[in-house]
Amino acid sequence: WVPIDPAKEPGQGISIISDDRKRLHERVFRLTQTPVLDQNPPSRTMRLVSNVEVEADGAGQARLRCRQLITEVRPGGLGQAGLNVVRLFPASCEYRLRRDGARWKIVQKKVVLLDSDQPHYNLSFIP
Repeated sequence: WVPIDPAKEPGQGISIISDDRKRLHERVFRLTQTPVLDQNPPSRTMRLVSNVEVEADGAGQARLRCRQLITEVRPGGLGQAGLNVVRLFPASCEYRLRRDGARWKIVQKKVVLLDSDQPHYNLSFIP
């Protein structure tokens, strides 16, 4: 979930991305199994994660917060708009986790882009 207003809860207000499990599976399938024109050529990305904080409640649930910097570039021809430009996406992230046996599963993921209230294009690599 990538809200425009970080103070809002899911379903309140407008979001840049608001995927439930079904929509997330559809997005992954589309990006990995079908020709995606908005990712042709595909983006190259690097991610830096820092300031990781974990709060566990002892009842098999936890909240993880971190900062993330995604660096993205899409290679292409000289005359192609938006290509060959490095873009930065600084964000605060929050994960709600639930223990499932010996593993932790993500219940909810929230990514708040630093410039979430600004126009964005082609963010298909963010989830």
